[in-house]
Amino acid sequence: MATTTEKQAMVVGIDDSEHSTYALQWILDHFFAPFASNPPFKLVIVHAKPTASSAVGLAGPGAADVLPYVDADLRKIAARVVEKAKELCLSKSVHDAVVEVVEGDARNVLSDAVEKHHASVLAVGSHGYGAIKRAVLGSVSDYCSHHAHCSVMIVKKPKIKH
Repeated sequence: MATTTEKQAMVVGIDDSEHSTYALQWILDHFFAPFASNPPFKLVIVHAKPTASSAVGLAGPGAADVLPYVDADLRKIAARVVEKAKELCLSKSVHDAVVEVVEGDARNVLSDAVEKHHASVLAVGSHGYGAIKRAVLGSVSDYCSHHAHCSVMIVKKPKIKH
C-alpha cells in the first residue's frame, strides 16, 4: 500500500516592502519554479497586518476617531500585499500557495504560522536597517532566527556595486 508523505511547509513572511518582494521572488526562483509540478515544499505566505492601535501608537481624546481610518488603510495595504504575492506566484507557475493575512505583530504572527503549519523553514526578507534603527524597531528576522522552531532563511537583496 503506497503512502503519500506530506510535504514539509515553508513559511514566507511578506510585507509591503521591496525587500519582502525580493525575498518572495528569490524563494520562488530557487525552491519552486525549477521543480515545476513537484516543488520540495508546501508554500505558505503570511502577511502580518498590524492592529490600528499599534500602528497609530497614540492615546487620548480623538485617538479612537482615527482608528477606523487607519484600519481601513491597513486592510488596503494587506489586500495589495496579498494580490502582489499571488501575482508573483502565478508568474512562476506556482498555483497552490496558501496566502494568509493575520492581524498582529509580525514576530508573533510568523512564529505562530511556523507552529500552525509545522514548517521546517521560515523565510523572511532583510530590511537592511542600520544598528540604531534595528535597536529601536527590533528586527523581525533577528527575533525569528532566535525564536522560531525551525530553520530561518534571511533573504538579503544584493548591494548594488557603484
